[in-house]
Amino acid sequence: MNKVSTAWYNQSIEETASQNAAAPDGLSAAEAAERLRQHGPNALPPPKAKSIWRIFLMQFLSPLIYVLIGAGILSAIAREVSDAIFITAIIVINAVLGTWQEWQAENSAAALKSLVTIKAHIKRDGQVLEVDAEQIVPGDVVLLESGVKVPADLRLAEARELSVEEALLTGESQAVTKTTEPLADKDLALGDQTNMAFTATTVVKGRGWGYAVATGTNTEIGRIAGSLSEGKAEKPPLIQRMDAFSRKISIAVLVVCVLLGFIGWYRGMPVMEIFFLMIAVGVSAIPEGLPVALTVALSIGTRRMAKRNVIVRRLPAVEGLGSCTMIASDKTGTLTMDQQSVKKIVLPDEGSFTVTGEGYDGDGSIQDDKGQDIKELPESLHAFVQAAVLSNEGVLRKKQDGWEHTGDAMDVALLAMAYKAGKSPDDFKKDVEVIQVVPYESENKFSGVYYKQGGELWFAMKGALEIVIKKLPEEEQKKAHEESEQMAADGYRVLAFARGKVPDTKLESLPVLQWAGLTGLIDPLRPEAIQAVKECKEAGVSVVMITGDHPATALFIAKELGLADNKEQVITGKELGTLEQQDAQAIDQKLKDKKVYARVAPLQKKRIVESMKNQGHFVAVTGDGANDAPALKAAHIGIAMGSGTDLAKETASIIVTDNNFASIAAGVEEGRFTYDNLRKIIYLLISTGVAEILLVAIPLIMGLPIPLLAVQLLWLNLVTNGIQEIALAFEKGDMAVMKKPPRKPGESIFDGLMLQEVFISAAVMTIIAFGTWYYLVEFQGMEARHARTDVMMLMVLLQNFHVLNCRSETRSLFRIPFSNNKLIVVGVLLAQGVHILAAYIPGLNTTLQLEPVRPNEWLILLALACCIVVVMELFKLIKGKNTN
Repeated sequence: MNKVSTAWYNQSIEETASQNAAAPDGLSAAEAAERLRQHGPNALPPPKAKSIWRIFLMQFLSPLIYVLIGAGILSAIAREVSDAIFITAIIVINAVLGTWQEWQAENSAAALKSLVTIKAHIKRDGQVLEVDAEQIVPGDVVLLESGVKVPADLRLAEARELSVEEALLTGESQAVTKTTEPLADKDLALGDQTNMAFTATTVVKGRGWGYAVATGTNTEIGRIAGSLSEGKAEKPPLIQRMDAFSRKISIAVLVVCVLLGFIGWYRGMPVMEIFFLMIAVGVSAIPEGLPVALTVALSIGTRRMAKRNVIVRRLPAVEGLGSCTMIASDKTGTLTMDQQSVKKIVLPDEGSFTVTGEGYDGDGSIQDDKGQDIKELPESLHAFVQAAVLSNEGVLRKKQDGWEHTGDAMDVALLAMAYKAGKSPDDFKKDVEVIQVVPYESENKFSGVYYKQGGELWFAMKGALEIVIKKLPEEEQKKAHEESEQMAADGYRVLAFARGKVPDTKLESLPVLQWAGLTGLIDPLRPEAIQAVKECKEAGVSVVMITGDHPATALFIAKELGLADNKEQVITGKELGTLEQQDAQAIDQKLKDKKVYARVAPLQKKRIVESMKNQGHFVAVTGDGANDAPALKAAHIGIAMGSGTDLAKETASIIVTDNNFASIAAGVEEGRFTYDNLRKIIYLLISTGVAEILLVAIPLIMGLPIPLLAVQLLWLNLVTNGIQEIALAFEKGDMAVMKKPPRKPGESIFDGLMLQEVFISAAVMTIIAFGTWYYLVEFQGMEARHARTDVMMLMVLLQNFHVLNCRSETRSLFRIPFSNNKLIVVGVLLAQGVHILAAYIPGLNTTLQLEPVRPNEWLILLALACCIVVVMELFKLIKGKNTN
């Protein structure tokens, strides 16, 4: 009992009742209490809420932060209090900034925390009761009516015009008409299990009841929620790259410190002096300002994304979206409008017509085969539209502030077609007296209406062709079938219509009718989706579609988007299920060239994502239903839709508020802008850090005094450079970034270009700074404190000029307008001003061992610092010519 593995849709109602020890009058109160004790409440485990303190502590879980903490502890042990305070302050500032941003994002993404805490009507001891859904147990008789949420997984025993919207699980907004008879097919997708109703789906219309066969974590949605606890969430690309970067930095710092410590020992330096030397080298080697700079850059990216309808819940995901090489997108509502629209009409004698316009409104027209708007409806077309209006339970009306609609999506789409015919639905009802409405019944699988017109009784019906065709004369059946097959192959959902004069209102004596025509409906593409997909492809990002829809419909949409060309690029969930018996490598090879995944089950989406990762892709997955949650977690970047379920939003790292694929493409662009800015910051910090290491190491090897003390190096790294690196994070993006392929998944932050630029610029800064130090100490005989003041000022000036070099790794700084980042000028002036003031502030000047720099010396140092611009401009010029 209550086994998810049981295929209840294959069981008869009697077999279901027997296996669950249930009856139409319901369980007894005592039996229900015992089953509640045995199975537990009908509820999903609530998600663990992140407290602000947990978010704060998570900011320290980074290898780079570990290195800084280690440096701070060593500084404290060595009684270098100012160094320890500097390092501690930067760690705390980084944590506060990161916490504030992620806490804001959590609040923006806040939603209801439960999907099943609802009321339900059940029958126990023969009495109908209203209870909390949590009280439902396997075997309960659960009553359904229009508008309610299904409180448990049910095997339906009665379905009167019952339609259930299951987008939560299947991803498809089209309501599913429910039946009660057992289904013979095995391994059916959830969307095809028409005699089942699933937890948290919504009853659109009709009534019915069924036996609860699964509750809580044993329901389909419970299985999905449970799968989220299996395995770890995939780390975003930036975290993977920064972890690798931090490990390399840690090893490099250790090696350099040990090497210079050995040199100091070899030269006979006292142990404590060697220790202080290693602290100084460590301080210069570790980019202390990097965590704060990264957090600021990601926060800026977050705000820019928010302006483009993308909410970032976890900071590293900002850059992660730009790193993706594959986007696996849901179809309904993301690539399409999630609004069924009639696009084609086929009549028996008049041929086919095209219907323009999309969505649930009357904007558009009906056109003939030459593309001309039809002003006067031919009699057969008028009769066809009239039949569609009369056999309709929907409502669509125009109001001052737009269009209003209620009812089944198909019915509303047919009413929109009537408006596009140049008339309102009421116009088609003139001179017509409705006698009797035949609502959709699962047993009949069609709806219809008896009406009087011209003193005669007529009947009009609509439904699936396989039902309507039985009422047509034999000579019309073949043509109707051929037209329907062609429309289905083109991706349309087909509805058939028939009408004719009848003697009475008895369905059992319904005579042969005339075929009125067919409509081809489709969920139209979002207008901007084609361009957005094109932009992603130009940027080297592959896009695939994962949907619960029919393969033909999915392929039709994919062709319009430019995602796929033929059915060989389509695979269904059933075909995927047969592949599960093969090894992972064989599955990956089979899926390598697939662009469309249709009729897939919820947990199969996760398998598809894992296959993409095995193929070497950085994967972003979009979704809005609970069915998408496992795939969202398995992906490097999970993207939930703003209208999606709580489970999807809680699992994803990014939320797209307007449910639009174009916003995802914009997010990819912003992600790449952010990564480029991160590279600029890292380029600035690492190149100046390497110069500082060399500036400490070379004098040591030569037996000269060290030009800069540990506290002075910290000042350069955290204050003067720190101001500029934050300003650099505001740099506007290069629009050409979407014309370049994505970074290779295994690519390090340090590619060949950055390594060349880092070492060339570091060498130039070292030569200039050490040359100045050597000249001042050895030739001028200048006192060490004064000489260190001049070298400090020279390093600040070199940083001031070098930050301008870092604005682009390839473009000349003279070709980048300052309007792209006005803060860069402010940052340079502020860094220089703060450093000049430090020499005049009591206490601070003593700590930093600074003296005021004379104006004539400052001008000489300024001229020397300009050299780094000249060298790096020459490098870009030569590199650009060689590249071209």
